Amino acid sequence: MDTQVAVEETGRARGPSYVVNVEGIDHDWPSPTITAADIRNLGGFAATDPVIEVDLKDNSERTLAEDEVVDIKPGMGYGKKIKFKRG
Repeated sequence: MDTQVAVEETGRARGPSYVVNVEGIDHDWPSPTITAADIRNLGGFAATDPVIEVDLKDNSERTLAEDEVVDIKPGMGYGKKIKFKRG
């Protein structure tokens, strides 16, 4: 018996996937870094809204600088447990 398997090409390169949580909503992200402006765009924040990083381990908060770049780890649940919200 011969079995054939159809493979659908998605056009995307295989590699690590990154997840960014903005105000409780997970967003797929293609790179290991993200800027405050990128977070603002994902969340639909106004250009004047500050972006706040929340450390979910101790619930501490800090405001990101406008030109700051944040390193993120692939997948969910790895590295720092953080989310972002508008200020």
